[in-house]
Amino acid sequence: MTENNLHLPAGLATTGTYDVEVTQKSAGWSYSSLRVFTLPVAGTHQFSTGDEEIIVVPLQGSGTIEVDGSRLELDGRADVFSGPTDFAYLPVGSLATLTAAQGGRFALTGARTDQKLPVRYGPVSSVPVELRGAGQCSRQVRNFATPDAFGAAKIIACEVITPGGNWSSYPAHKHDEQTDTEAELEEIYYFEIATGPAGQPGFGFHRTSSSPGKEIDILAEVRTGDTVLVPHGWHGPCVAAPGFDMYYLNVMAGPAEERAWLISDHPDQGWVRSTWAHQPIDPRLTAVSQQREGS
Repeated sequence: MTENNLHLPAGLATTGTYDVEVTQKSAGWSYSSLRVFTLPVAGTHQFSTGDEEIIVVPLQGSGTIEVDGSRLELDGRADVFSGPTDFAYLPVGSLATLTAAQGGRFALTGARTDQKLPVRYGPVSSVPVELRGAGQCSRQVRNFATPDAFGAAKIIACEVITPGGNWSSYPAHKHDEQTDTEAELEEIYYFEIATGPAGQPGFGFHRTSSSPGKEIDILAEVRTGDTVLVPHGWHGPCVAAPGFDMYYLNVMAGPAEERAWLISDHPDQGWVRSTWAHQPIDPRLTAVSQQREGS
């Protein structure tokens, strides 16, 4: 794995089937994966989960999934900035068919595991939505598949909305070793950026830097459809350019038996948390629940 293939601009990770396809083999690691695909009106996509548990996330539009004798209706959403979505959990060793009557775009977030759990539907009403940070560090986090919100074997996944001009994944943090306070996790960032008022293409920035003994150096301009892989290192901040709201989908998994999202703050940046108590949360954000703690 080299730094040249850790930032994958839109189109670079496209395969014959998928707009974005990051597998364990292509990433050069062992657990996390992501596939994004688009279906036309009445389009159908059949896929096998193989040795992965998969969570199907509608990015735009609705769909019907038939898997292991179950039929799940995903109402979806107009786009990723419209709010959280319902989703479907598919176990290892399953053959699934997804149909989109009106067309749509979908993400398959995956994690390799040898544990088989049942098929489940995740209603949008059960997705915890929180506000993290304050001031220009305000962001909205949709914890649809974090350990406290949804049971799974390995996968941890969430969505983050960062209003234009704000910083998220800040302070920079890491989870690249297994300790009492940190969990080793491979992480994928998939980005979509809102367009400007006259349809201008949006952009933002992502940073990953070296952690002790683990060299890495990424400062990437990110646009819609870009993907960034984080095998190790301090990652963050993600910065949304003024005027362009930023969305990213995080997918994480790792070797630990316990499925936990434990992080360490960058020692030069952790102080910023102490400033949040004295700042209002960005009024552009709304949430079902609010909390000031988090990354």
